[in-house]
Amino acid sequence: MEGARLFDRKGKSSKELVDEILRDLEGMEEPNVEVVESCRLFEEDGNPVQTAKGHSVEEAEAVGRHLQRQLELVVSKVFSEAALAVGDVKAAKEKVKVRWVSAYFPFTSPSYELEVLWNNEWLEVLGCGVIRQDLLDYAGKKGSIGWAFGLGIERIAMLMYGIPDIRLFWSADERFKGQFREGVVKRFEPFSKYPQCFKDVAFWVGEERGAGAAGGAGGVEGKGVEFHENDFMELVRGVGGDLVEDVKLIDEFTHPKTGRKSMCYRINYRSLERTLTNEEVDELQAKVRSQLEEKMGVQLR
Repeated sequence: MEGARLFDRKGKSSKELVDEILRDLEGMEEPNVEVVESCRLFEEDGNPVQTAKGHSVEEAEAVGRHLQRQLELVVSKVFSEAALAVGDVKAAKEKVKVRWVSAYFPFTSPSYELEVLWNNEWLEVLGCGVIRQDLLDYAGKKGSIGWAFGLGIERIAMLMYGIPDIRLFWSADERFKGQFREGVVKRFEPFSKYPQCFKDVAFWVGEERGAGAAGGAGGVEGKGVEFHENDFMELVRGVGGDLVEDVKLIDEFTHPKTGRKSMCYRINYRSLERTLTNEEVDELQAKVRSQLEEKMGVQLR
């Protein structure tokens, strides 16, 4: 699910625009969330304000605050209604633990991700940010500034129903599909799954110290190509499809002499329908490694 909000800049000074956005923000109710951790609204090196496109720091901060409050309200409302639907009044009153993380997306800057604490782990539920001005200009909205978001409906459903694996939403397994009816919210009842198979991939990103500057906007440059975790995740999913259950960064360090950054990710392969063989997992992992070098310009370790 996607959405956006635009603010008209025509005939207003920057201060008048900021005041208007903040007045609208002050009129919103307080969300029932506990913000455990919050990132800076912008970072010049990695999550910049679009000053070259006419955005002031004050405007970007006001839009960012408005965006975060609006989405915190959405998340708190969803969880409150879900708890009430199953008769859990106590849970409906509990604050949802969330955190904001700086991110990179091609259509927004600054950009953020909202994560919710679930099963003692942080789960990303949406990405958002200040819309890139050149996109608004191209769409005939030169006199506007605004924010946009993309929310994973499946991620929200995972939290509401207690579903442990996002791939179940694309499964034809009746043990899963048969648990849901329109207008009825109840906790998901787990069923047996096939064994996992873990594979690690480690690589260097960035150039040796003195060989070139690192990329901006949240990326790390490697062989002239910026490394973004979102691109890496997309590459792995593109190779493994529904056989990839999870991908996690398990280790990273910067070499003290060369200044290069080493990253190690653990890929969890598991099928919902059968036991995977070592041979087919090895074949998938080999494709991941090959495409990492070819498309993302990293140096495998």
